[in-house]
Amino acid sequence: MSWIVLVVSGVLEAVWATALGKSEGFTRPVPTAVFGVAVVASMVGLAYAMRSLPTGTAYAVWVGIGAAGTVTYAMATGAEPVSIARVLLILGLVGCVIGLKVLH
Repeated sequence: MSWIVLVVSGVLEAVWATALGKSEGFTRPVPTAVFGVAVVASMVGLAYAMRSLPTGTAYAVWVGIGAAGTVTYAMATGAEPVSIARVLLILGLVGCVIGLKVLH
């Protein structure tokens, strides 16, 4: 169960990071509200997962999922450029996250 919560929390990290950028310094109410809800839910989920997973592993997986999700969304929406190198690096990051799960 901890792993499922951790993955969902990592996805929520991508949500709050994206919403933070779209909030324009907390001047836009909808992205600001999305940021607030997602950051709290993401942190609560991370804290829950860390009750039974090692801190380093949980944090690395959470950050990896969040970073990969944030960049993937930005590339999919055209906010960031897409290149073979970027896609390969993101796949490498996801591979490392999967590796941490397999080794745990």
